[in-house]
Formats: sequence, structure tokens, C-alpha cells
Amino acid sequence: MTEKPGKLIVFSAPSGTGKSTVAKLVLERIDNLEFSVSATTRQRREGEVEGKNYYYLQKKEFEDRIKSGGFIEYEQFFGNFYGTMLDKTVEAVNAGKNMLFDLDVKGALNLKQCFPDRSLLIFLKPPSLDELEKRLRGRKSEEDEALRERMERAAFELSFAHEFDLELVNDDLQRTVDEVVAAISEFLSQ
Repeated sequence: MTEKPGKLIVFSAPSGTGKSTVAKLVLERIDNLEFSVSATTRQRREGEVEGKNYYYLQKKEFEDRIKSGGFIEYEQFFGNFYGTMLDKTVEAVNAGKNMLFDLDVKGALNLKQCFPDRSLLIFLKPPSLDELEKRLRGRKSEEDEALRERMERAAFELSFAHEFDLELVNDDLQRTVDEVVAAISEFLSQ
């Protein structure tokens, strides 16, 4: 174990809030921050690298890890599991690595329970639910039913925002990135 354990930064936000864009820009600006690699049971695609894109697990191994409490959080989408492995996160913290996670609200709050003093939870909010719906419609990638489900999910996620260490409205990308970088830099320096 290093003298200074690593820290964990978590982004949560409703789909369409710009979380992935903010995360990418933050990673470009903070040198000692790495993006967390999740585990999955889906097949590896051409060009993907074990431990870089995902940790690829067989379904039985994933299910065994679930039973033994080996995940901070996990979800199942379209028949495949995705999750954040507890052992890999502990290894990263013990190695002094600062990690950035993109998790749903449940996963973020679970991570905070596991690492209360080592984690900073950041919730990105859309300017309004109307603006969020406009952004999602602008993608033109969803039918009305899927859009309605996303909006219901967004309202649910927003109800947890107050449980995060920092809440920011992403209505100006540059300002949001600057505020997130400042908050993370201060947290990492503590």
C-alpha cells in the first residue's frame, strides 16, 4: 500500500445531461485521474482490450461475484451484466490511483458507503426537465416510449441529487467543466 491512498470521483446524471462530455474534458485537464474500467459479460468486440475497455467475465463468474459481494454496483442490460468490481477499486485506491467513475445514483451512493472518506460524488443536472427532453429528442435515437422511460428515470435520479457532495447544473459546458475541475483538484489535494 502506498503512503497516500487514491481517491474516487463519481459522476452521476440523467441521460442527456452531458456527463460523458464533461468526464472526457475533465480527464484531459487532470493528469493524475484515470477512468474506471467496468466488468461485463458481453462479448469482447474487435479492437477492445481486456482491462482497458472492460474486464470480460463469463456469466457464471459474474454471478458468483454478485453472490459474494464482489461488486460495488451492477446492472443487467439486454442480457449482459455490467458492474464495478470491488477488488479492482480497492487495488486502485491502495495503489494511490485517483479514479473517475460514471455511475447511476444507486451505484454512486453504494461506492460512497464503501469508501466514505475517499470519494467525491458529483451530480450533473440539466437546466430543466424540459431542456433535457429537448436534448434527448434532438438525438433522434429514441421512440416516444423509450423517451418517456428516460424522462421518468431522470426525475427519479434527480430526486437523489441532494445526497451528492456537489450538484451542478450543466447549462454552460465550459463553466461546468471549470467548476468540476476546481472541485476535483481541491478534493485530490486534501
